[in-house]
Amino acid sequence: MQKAARVISTIFIPPTLTLASFIFLAFTFENDFKLRIVTVAVALLFGAILQIASFVFFYKSKMINDIDVKQKFERTIPFYVSLIIFIIGFIVLLTFKVNVISIAFWFCYISNTILVVLINKYIKLSIHAMGVSGPLALLVLLKSIFGFYLVLILILVGWSRIKLKVHTFAEVLTGTILGFVSVYLQLLIFLKEYI
Repeated sequence: MQKAARVISTIFIPPTLTLASFIFLAFTFENDFKLRIVTVAVALLFGAILQIASFVFFYKSKMINDIDVKQKFERTIPFYVSLIIFIIGFIVLLTFKVNVISIAFWFCYISNTILVVLINKYIKLSIHAMGVSGPLALLVLLKSIFGFYLVLILILVGWSRIKLKVHTFAEVLTGTILGFVSVYLQLLIFLKEYI
């Protein structure tokens, strides 16, 4: 069970869901092939590759002691770096004028990272759970059938983080609720004329 939990936790890291979400958005809302490529490329580079690379850098340089970043205080600098990467990606998406839904959803990554930095002082919420529940909020708002699959993934991810003793049930639940409510409300405000 421990190995299964580790596999699930590794496969469904937040960058995986970020990339999958923007592939979905690109192929659902972008009619222009170039903008479709830009949306996916930005998600791949700024939402996945650079996020993972920065984590590896912090781990290799021993700024974080384990791959699960169990110590709350070790998360702050990586969060700030993630925030900078997300802001650069946001600027690229704005520059190319991709679909407003993609821009609004990307903005949620920026605002949620700021929220996490503030909350991390008090509770070590599950970023894995948040990384699934945010995209779930998007899919629920868009009334997509894919939301059902994300519910299953969310359950598996929550179980894996608890099984690995990285988070308590409360931390997983907090990450889930915060990710979902924050993204849902932001998208509801930003996209009220579009959805």
